[in-house]
This record gives sequence, C-alpha cells and structure tokens, in this order.
Amino acid sequence: MDIEVILDEFVLNVSNFKESVINKVGKELRTIRFDFKVRGGTEYHDVTVHLYKTTFDVKVPEKELAFKGTINNYSTSRNDFKDEQTVADFQLELIETK
Repeated sequence: MDIEVILDEFVLNVSNFKESVINKVGKELRTIRFDFKVRGGTEYHDVTVHLYKTTFDVKVPEKELAFKGTINNYSTSRNDFKDEQTVADFQLELIETK
C-alpha cells in the first residue's frame, strides 16, 4: 500500500513503510523506513537536492506521525540518472532527532 511521507514540504509516495522504535544512548527514538521510485533527469535532481539537507520535519499523515528526523540510511538501485525514462528504486531510513 502506498502512503505519503512529507519531508518538510516535499511529498514522496512510498511503499514498504515500516515504523519502529530503537533505544539509542538511553533514549527511545522513532525510525521509519520506506521505498520509493524516482525517474531520471529533473525528478532525480529534485529528489536528491532535497535529500542533501539530511534533516527534515517528517510527517506521515496516514499514520498520524510527525517528528524531526535525519537520514540514517539511504540507497538507490542506480547511479546513472541522465535518461528521464530511467526509473530507480530508492530506500530511505529516517531516525528521530531529539
């Protein structure tokens, strides 16, 4: 099931959404992990430029989640995005910052 994850005001339609809580340095921190697809060219540029910020106001309306989060893990299935017809799978994990 696809849901929306909003990083600041940047909306991603994601799949395989997973939420968990970890204990790090004596604090319970929320983490979310999800997959999304990105087309090459302009879309790839827009997504990666936004992800360079690394820390976001995270909202997941369908799950009633909202927190400040930073990128904990990030991967993509491709590294050549010149062709706008190319679609890559991205995986992103965010961890709550306190």
